[in-house]
Amino acid sequence: MQPLRRVLLALAAVAAVALGLPPSPAAAHGTLGMSIPAQGATVSSPLGSVELFFTEQVPANAYFAITAPGGGRVDNGWEHAAPRPLDKPVTEYFMVNGKFEPRQYTTGYPARVRVAHLPEAGEYRVEYLSRASDGDSVRGSVTFKYTGPATAAPVGWVPPANQADPALTAGHEGAPASAPAAGAPPASAAAPPAAARQAEDGRGGLLAWLGGGTAAVAAVAGLLLWRRRHTLSTARPSPRGATRDRPRAAARAKGRDRPKRPGGAVSPAAPADPQPATADRRSISLGPLAVGAVVVALIGGYALGRTTATSERPTPSAQAAAAVATGHQHGGGAATLDATGTTVSAGGYTFQPVHRSQPRGTKAAYSFRIVGPDRQPATRYAVVHDKPLHLVVTGRDLTGFQHLHPTMSPDGLWSVPLTLPKAGTYRVFADFTVETPAGATVPLVLGADHHVAGDAPHAELPSPAGTAQAGPFTVTMQGAPRAGATVPVLFRVTRSGTPATLEPYLGSYGHLVILREGDLGYVHVHPDPALADGAVKVAVSIPAAARYRAFLEFQVAGEVHRAEFTLDLT
Repeated sequence: MQPLRRVLLALAAVAAVALGLPPSPAAAHGTLGMSIPAQGATVSSPLGSVELFFTEQVPANAYFAITAPGGGRVDNGWEHAAPRPLDKPVTEYFMVNGKFEPRQYTTGYPARVRVAHLPEAGEYRVEYLSRASDGDSVRGSVTFKYTGPATAAPVGWVPPANQADPALTAGHEGAPASAPAAGAPPASAAAPPAAARQAEDGRGGLLAWLGGGTAAVAAVAGLLLWRRRHTLSTARPSPRGATRDRPRAAARAKGRDRPKRPGGAVSPAAPADPQPATADRRSISLGPLAVGAVVVALIGGYALGRTTATSERPTPSAQAAAAVATGHQHGGGAATLDATGTTVSAGGYTFQPVHRSQPRGTKAAYSFRIVGPDRQPATRYAVVHDKPLHLVVTGRDLTGFQHLHPTMSPDGLWSVPLTLPKAGTYRVFADFTVETPAGATVPLVLGADHHVAGDAPHAELPSPAGTAQAGPFTVTMQGAPRAGATVPVLFRVTRSGTPATLEPYLGSYGHLVILREGDLGYVHVHPDPALADGAVKVAVSIPAAARYRAFLEFQVAGEVHRAEFTLDLT
């Protein structure tokens, strides 16, 4: 009995460890920090809009809907608004050196949802569906109670009937998911990350394995304990005249336990065997059976965990491929009005860094793969602007810009030395054009976060200006970029008032990257191949109203310089 008890105690310890492990913290980004009106607030006066403040700016295709108590929609479009401090800091989690580290956000980026009218008193629901910069869906709802007078709808206004953009209803990193119907409350934005993030943490499948396996082992142990007690109770000799032996004595008296002859006569009673021997003949050896059951349970639990952890792997999406292919501009002329690089997966291809963090101020090898629809590393790339792949790195506050060119090994592993001088979160963009097995080329920009441990103060962007310094050079921007339009812009480079002699750099006379504040949407355009009256000419496409940071690189006397501009198009 003692060995079995020890086994049960060991199993209980395993169960306690497996079930007592703290769950992985939610690592979703771009979450809702606050709202005006606040969640559950009572509003007594008519209001013209509802503001939702997120930890990063929502994309232009974000979906919002306001539903009145009677079920009809009363929203009238939405727009970005100026950032402001959050009432309370919001904590989000990032994977740093193999574990989740908290980071606090104090600035809210609002989406202002206009209210057409308030037809009645009661509870109003504001629903939102967006996509964070790391590719996760951000969805949820806010409710408030209105007690004021009813207001009339604007003349000619029609309640909206639009649904969410299909690009928003795709699951984490491209896995399909259902879109919420208008008027139905979506899942909370604070939901845990997808299975792909659990796989990154390394505990999603393990917990399922341990949980299922421990339950099965406990069940087998319980069976063994019951069987052992039952066997001992039937095998132990009882005192004569004991009550539990009376039925057996009566049965023997009636001849029920005596074998019959072929003619039906009862044969003489045989000497009674000792009861332990009788019990041994009737019991089944459960040792091998228990071991087999435990093995099967553990293997089954492990398989279940693996299935759960891999069921949400990215799947190719023709629609996403088409959308991304039009969002990137390689060459002169007009560019499309799209910002890319806000997700790690698009068009069936996934950006997979080997490591997602590194020490501050230390040169480290940044390595990654581009995994294709067949889940194998892509190895065929088109050379665009002298390189098969451009790697752009910047802090999330749009400081510390770097433009690097990694090299690829034959097995598809890219690598480049990277030094990050300060703590904080960085965004890494892989800008490339992949060649499909069918011979087609697909231009893509994919992005992933990278972390340096430590606290980093938030840096405000410089005010917009028409000139910028790049070492000894002064760069003047001529032209006025506009949201929702493609506008030609000239950049003139001078030194002490004299035009600089520009040299070709990466196949042209300049290289321009524009990043959107908040979600770091990547607007990547290249200039015309020839100078325009000595200036670098670029077709600048701004997808939506927001603040942007433009990085212009140019080369003089074999040295590359960079000028940075703030574009305030709010």
